[in-house]
Amino acid sequence: MDKVRRNERMAALTMLLTASPNRIFTLSHFAKLFGAGKSTVSDDVKLLQGVLSAYGLGKLDTVTGAAGGVRYRPELTREDARGFIAQLCKELSDPSRLLIGGFLYLADILAQPRIARKMGMIIARRFYDAAPDFVLTMETKGIPVALMTADALGVPLVIARRSSKVYEGSSVNINYVTGSSAIETMSLSRRAVKEGQRALIVDDFLKAGGTAKGMADLMAEFHVQVLGSAFVMATAAPKHKLISGELSLMVMGQDPGENPWVKPGNLLEEAPLPHDAINKELSL
Repeated sequence: MDKVRRNERMAALTMLLTASPNRIFTLSHFAKLFGAGKSTVSDDVKLLQGVLSAYGLGKLDTVTGAAGGVRYRPELTREDARGFIAQLCKELSDPSRLLIGGFLYLADILAQPRIARKMGMIIARRFYDAAPDFVLTMETKGIPVALMTADALGVPLVIARRSSKVYEGSSVNINYVTGSSAIETMSLSRRAVKEGQRALIVDDFLKAGGTAKGMADLMAEFHVQVLGSAFVMATAAPKHKLISGELSLMVMGQDPGENPWVKPGNLLEEAPLPHDAINKELSL
């Protein structure tokens, strides 16, 4: 193999790491790939760390130990995240977006990959250390954000359905009560998850919390621990949801006789997420 020049190594290193978020690569892997020494690859990694940090393009961590190496985690700086959410809040505060039932029209926003990707990055940042095995969502408009969250975390996306599908094999079905007291059905293939895994719930909208609680109950059937729940939008009312400890990118409300308002949610707060005490109602 011809000697690989540094600019070529840096380009390839960047592409390989950013294409596989949260995956640990050993220095030996890159040394063999580029035909270079570990010390050379280590210097390349340090240079790339500085570049990513300087331009707010994510975080490159070195992981120690027998299974150690280097991993890339896509992250927005806190300043960029706040600016991004503030702009969305402004756009979503348009009175024409208010729908019957107190919902907000989000479909056009959630359909834009650039926006969904940034939302996923912000959510993932709060749960990197919790290390979920998969992201769980319903077959709703929240799928794009849930997928981008799963991508940033480097884990699979699992989608609970309204009814079982023959092409997914044997399923577990539960009934759950929505916030409007309606009875709905939720289904998940028995092959989708494994006992003892850890799940992160991500969805587009939280009002009373019936669907989220249904997903948590579904995970209990599989003996899967729910680490927490994150939403694109939560409503200010009702104040007490059917779940607790929920996080949201944005919160919406409507004062009497006034237009609806949208504000940044608690996902942007500085305080770290207390993973050992998250959402006791959602954990086994």
